[in-house]
Amino acid sequence: MTICAPEDATAPVSTHRAALTIAADGSYAARLARHDDAAGSWFPERWTLSGPEPYAVPLQGTQPEEPDSALLPLTDGRVLILRRVADRFAASLLYPAGPGTGELLLGAVPAPELTLLPPAPDGKRAYALAPEAHHTALWLLHGGAGGPERIARIPGRCTGGVWLDRGGRLLALDREQDGRTKTVVADLERGGETGPLLQITEESNDRLLLADPDSGLLLVRSDAPGHDRLGWGVWGSSRPVRFPECLRPAEGTLTPFAVQPGQTLAPESCAVAFRMETANGTWPAVWRPAERQVRHLPAPEGWLAGSGLWTAAGALLLPYATGAEPCGLAWVAGPGPGAEPVEPAEALESVEPVESVNPVEPPRAVEARRPAGPMPPARPAGAMPMPQPLPLPLPADPPRAAGALRPTGPAPSPRPLDIPAQPLRTAPCGAGAGSGGGIALDAGVADNHSTASAHPPARSAEPRHLPAHPHIRRPVPLQQAPLAAR
Repeated sequence: MTICAPEDATAPVSTHRAALTIAADGSYAARLARHDDAAGSWFPERWTLSGPEPYAVPLQGTQPEEPDSALLPLTDGRVLILRRVADRFAASLLYPAGPGTGELLLGAVPAPELTLLPPAPDGKRAYALAPEAHHTALWLLHGGAGGPERIARIPGRCTGGVWLDRGGRLLALDREQDGRTKTVVADLERGGETGPLLQITEESNDRLLLADPDSGLLLVRSDAPGHDRLGWGVWGSSRPVRFPECLRPAEGTLTPFAVQPGQTLAPESCAVAFRMETANGTWPAVWRPAERQVRHLPAPEGWLAGSGLWTAAGALLLPYATGAEPCGLAWVAGPGPGAEPVEPAEALESVEPVESVNPVEPPRAVEARRPAGPMPPARPAGAMPMPQPLPLPLPADPPRAAGALRPTGPAPSPRPLDIPAQPLRTAPCGAGAGSGGGIALDAGVADNHSTASAHPPARSAEPRHLPAHPHIRRPVPLQQAPLAAR
């Protein structure tokens, strides 16, 4: 799964502009590239990532593009481009057509601002947000019956945009209303009807940055702890949102951009890719809720920072472009649980050659000593005599006294031990909760610089007094989660 996070998640207006935008299924990608001419004009470029090797196709037209044009790749290979034309935005589809580029005009949207949303999960539709005076209009640019159409008007000013399901029905938006920003979910099949999704405290500003539909993992940014911090939670869980210390680096900023798919009902095992940006450079980093630490990875040369995607097997794919290789994809094996953290790569100093070492003399042969006393007679070579079987007691015989010979032969298979079943202990939900707020800081060991696990420890076997498949309780929205102590 790939989500292009905004450049500044705390800004009131955010655009999903990354160096490279990847389609929902990871088959194609698109970006604005620059010519090598003196003007440095811009042109659209489509990447194909589903083949044995990635390759790029220019989709340039008769005129250069503006640097604020937005691109959205579709799973059929076409690229939607959104251009500003006077007081409106024109949407078109670009596609390769022989040696040139084909263009299909979809229509125009009269709006002072228009922001493309991330690719829809089905890869066939394109949505955009247009702010109004007291509402935000949700536009379907492509995938409807005709051209662009407004499908919903949501009260308040909405930014962000994260898909919560694989069907493309539930869309999470960060709505600013009455001076506070809360995340709401819009049901597109019910005319954009909205409901609360993320509300840690009544006075906090809570934004959703990233979500995984398979596991329910949510990455949020909130000022509930006192200032903006990154946290995580599980959609539909009764656990509070956690704010690990490892996601608050002393220098630099962390921005999530991709989450590992396929981890059904295992949010703590999901790997999240971050862009670590400091004064010394930018590189990718990987974090899992179960590990409670961020692992830094060396960035490939020419990495298009803020873009990448995970495979279900746990490999992180990072696109890069250099002068020698204008379209490349680096396969970075994400470190598994228990791996040692990797520091960012630095320049290596030259190593002096090792001086010659004198040869080591082999150890001297040790003389064998004869045992004291006469040597036993040697056994002639040949077949070894078979041992005679020992007499076994008949069933009618009384038990023998101590010292009786035991029967030889293969030992019987051990009996399984009857271990009494231990009841599954579960901490009461919201233990230690107070009335201070719905956040949970470092609840684990004091020196681990992270947070305690939000789930009980796994057991090797199910208790015998419980059914093999317990009933899963109904999901509870995050805003109804118990409030943990600060």
